[in-house]
Amino acid sequence: MSDLCQALTAVKIDLKSMTERFYREQCVGKLAPVLDTLRLLHQRQVWFEIVMLLIPGLNDTQAEARDLARFVKSELSPEVPVHFTRFHPSYRMQNLPSTPVATLTRARDAALEEGLHYVYVGNVPGHPGAHTTCPSCHKILVRRVNMVTVENRIVAGSCPDCKTKIAGLWT
Repeated sequence: MSDLCQALTAVKIDLKSMTERFYREQCVGKLAPVLDTLRLLHQRQVWFEIVMLLIPGLNDTQAEARDLARFVKSELSPEVPVHFTRFHPSYRMQNLPSTPVATLTRARDAALEEGLHYVYVGNVPGHPGAHTTCPSCHKILVRRVNMVTVENRIVAGSCPDCKTKIAGLWT
């Protein structure tokens, strides 16, 4: 893994759930290796973002969103971006409904309340949680429409309004 970390510029990690039960029953896997990988990436200073697909009735509680946010804040950094994305029924999970937008918004709000700086809502065109905002002055810095960046106000890695450094790869 050390060699791989040296070769990586950025990584997206799908964190399926914060419960061992979900990993065992839905993924036939384990949570611990995923958390260990996140810790290692952070330790090696590899830029990464976490994506959690919220599936109705399986991993979509506010408690789980808060658990994720607490883990990220305490063991990684509040600067690590977290994306809560909308589930749509397909393939082997056609029996479940799409994730309600309100569920995604509550998860985002919970993670922000726990102190994370960059929390996004994905797979919901037009949602205000798709934009990057400054964690200090809360002005929109990167505006997205349907996953396309339509405005990027970040200047030299900082907010142009209050000069707060914005976490990310900006070169």
